[in-house]
Amino acid sequence: MSMIKELWAFLRVRKKIWMWPIFGMMAVLGLLIVLAKGSAVAPFIYTLF
Repeated sequence: MSMIKELWAFLRVRKKIWMWPIFGMMAVLGLLIVLAKGSAVAPFIYTLF
């Protein structure tokens, strides 16, 4: 959790708030890949890419 706080402080000071959606999408895609690795939903998720 401290890493997220530190990242927030860095982005706020450097005026890089616009990067949050990029980090959010990367996290969502990473989570989808991890969850779909061994599940029955994998073929449906892989068709998105």
